[in-house]
Amino acid sequence: MDLMELLTTRRTYRRFTQKPVPADVIDDIIEAVRLSSCGANRQAVRLVIASSPEVVAQIQPLVKWAAYLPPEQGTPKPEEQPTLFVAVVQDTSIPGDLDTDTGIALANLTLAAWAKGVGSCIMGAIDRNKLTQLLGLKENEKLHTMVAMGYPAHSSRVVPMTEATGVKYYLDGNRDYCVPKRSAGDIARIL
Repeated sequence: MDLMELLTTRRTYRRFTQKPVPADVIDDIIEAVRLSSCGANRQAVRLVIASSPEVVAQIQPLVKWAAYLPPEQGTPKPEEQPTLFVAVVQDTSIPGDLDTDTGIALANLTLAAWAKGVGSCIMGAIDRNKLTQLLGLKENEKLHTMVAMGYPAHSSRVVPMTEATGVKYYLDGNRDYCVPKRSAGDIARIL
């Protein structure tokens, strides 16, 4: 897959097959974050990988899915839940612009996974207190986001944003995600 195809097709996925994410993909995710650019090369982003079915099941009720959709449409059913969660953590003992560094790391992480067919959903609507305890985070470790991962059980595609759709994603008749995007002319000015 070339880079632009990778960027075009790396969408958010919220329903997954129950095929586990293999170790080589997990290794690529870790390596992609390790290699990500960061301010002053401080490297403050950490990962906690939850791949065991028991831990994944404990995390599932602590995250919220698809805010634009009713829960019965946006929340994965038991046979559609992710098979892997990645906690993206910031080491607050390291100074710098941790949010920018984390954003770069998240992009690398999700693109590395998608290059091997593993979809993702970056989640900020999470129960940080309970997840911090469950994951055993240290005092200097701040949970930034959770990333739900697995092999997609649906498709997700970019569609033109219209006045009728606005920015809200929606499901089509096949329960596939349609993600409205502004035109290039709406987001960029060339001087």
